[in-house]
Amino acid sequence: MTVSAPRAAQLATRLAFFVAGFGIACWAPLVPFAKQRLAVDDATLGLLLLSLGVGSVASMLAAGVLSARYGSKPVVIVSGFALALLLPPLAIAATPVSLALALFAFGAALGSLDVSVNIQAIEVERLSERPLMSGFHAQFSIGGFAGSGVMTALLALEVAPLPGTLACATLALAAMVLATPRLLAGKPAQAGPLLVVPHGAVLLLAALAAIMFLVEGAMLDWSALLLSGSGRLPAAQAGLGYIMFSIAMTAGRLAGDAVVARIGDRATLLWGSVLAIAGFVVLLSVPSIIAAMFGFALIGLGASNLVPVLFRRAGAQSAMPVGLAVAAVTTAGYSGVLLGPAGIGFVAAATSLTAAFWGLAALLVIVLASAPLVARAPQ
Repeated sequence: MTVSAPRAAQLATRLAFFVAGFGIACWAPLVPFAKQRLAVDDATLGLLLLSLGVGSVASMLAAGVLSARYGSKPVVIVSGFALALLLPPLAIAATPVSLALALFAFGAALGSLDVSVNIQAIEVERLSERPLMSGFHAQFSIGGFAGSGVMTALLALEVAPLPGTLACATLALAAMVLATPRLLAGKPAQAGPLLVVPHGAVLLLAALAAIMFLVEGAMLDWSALLLSGSGRLPAAQAGLGYIMFSIAMTAGRLAGDAVVARIGDRATLLWGSVLAIAGFVVLLSVPSIIAAMFGFALIGLGASNLVPVLFRRAGAQSAMPVGLAVAAVTTAGYSGVLLGPAGIGFVAAATSLTAAFWGLAALLVIVLASAPLVARAPQ
């Protein structure tokens, strides 16, 4: 392997992460248009949106198996191109059934890309011999900002949804064309079963990933209601909390590789958890908008590098093939995103939304306590 090859693979991996974030973010501004086009109520729309999550989870274990057998490169290529090509159908699906099928396929492409690009990232990081995972995950966040920004701008300029999605799909396709020849062609997995029940260190990593994705999902779905319900901001401005969280998380991930290289995985998990817990304490204890914004920033900054460390440790363990381990961690994470926000709603209904957010802080204590186990050298 030449010196330039890892750099080319790093670029390709960043582009693939960007495409994943860009693709899903392009869909978000289209949801009101889909609801209007199909003339469905909120309950039906919720079921349709669930199709995307079901497709994602359904494809993840398959992506792990395929990556283990053939390497991550072909899976990244196929799923990345599929994600781009499946974006325009979301803008023209004319019936609930056709939209559900389109969302399922779109979600399947996204889920398989999420798994395979994390496997690719582990391989590139190992070859480069320095931490890179946080920077890769930052590209997903940057892609999300870009996708939602570009699509929203096009819609604001009164570009119809179909031409808008065609333009965004073209950008994603161009990124994948640039990435394809530079991706690493990994080695197939060593001899052994390709379907392995998650166990040992992978179970712990999967559980912690579910917690972290649950926290991120709660920030997305419930942070605005927390701010508006407490009277700290009017509903029209309550999204500022999530914006602050997202900016802090992206900034933390952009700086995360240097931090991890300096202090290591164990200290990153410990101090990241402490910062995030402190953010919840500030957010929930001090009744001012300035304290709330500071709390959201601390949560985003503290949580920013925890998930990248979990994926890195999934690549370092030896209990099961890396592809299947990453698939298990990713699937658990998405389960947290899908089921967690609903769980927050049930807890809030039984107690209060503030109490539910204290529960999130308690879950982060589990991450904090698990840091020494996660960072232990692979057995």
